Amino acid sequence: MYHEGNRFFQDRFDTRRLADRLEERLVLRAIDDEDRRFIESRDMFFLATVDDEGRPNCSYKGGDPGFVRVVDERTIAFPNYDGNGMYLSMGNVLHTQAVGMLFIDWERPQRLRLNGMASVNFEDPLLAQYHEAQFVVRVAVREVFANC
Repeated sequence: MYHEGNRFFQDRFDTRRLADRLEERLVLRAIDDEDRRFIESRDMFFLATVDDEGRPNCSYKGGDPGFVRVVDERTIAFPNYDGNGMYLSMGNVLHTQAVGMLFIDWERPQRLRLNGMASVNFEDPLLAQYHEAQFVVRVAVREVFANC
């Protein structure tokens, strides 16, 4: 999970053991039932992507609660609707696939991170369930963990 940059700061501030322990105890490679309920109850999330030149982008994605579906313990799906026509996030997904997602409950202090590899699907079977969606994005889960 950690690269040289992370390790530099962990060593500098003596948090490597803590970071390793947090990864061991909190970072999951699949979505459990509690995280499924949380994800599917949200009406929005933030989506972080990066383009092929390393330029980051972060966007808001929203819908009715349940618009993000947990397909199985290693896959989630969400619809894409026409926004401003720039397709910054979706263009990045098409080229680099890497995504970071942050789900937040604004009423309670609860946040969940999900990192993975995304794909754009124009013929996805879920597309019919999302009125006016252009396509469905599926994310293969790499890591899921509480954001403190």
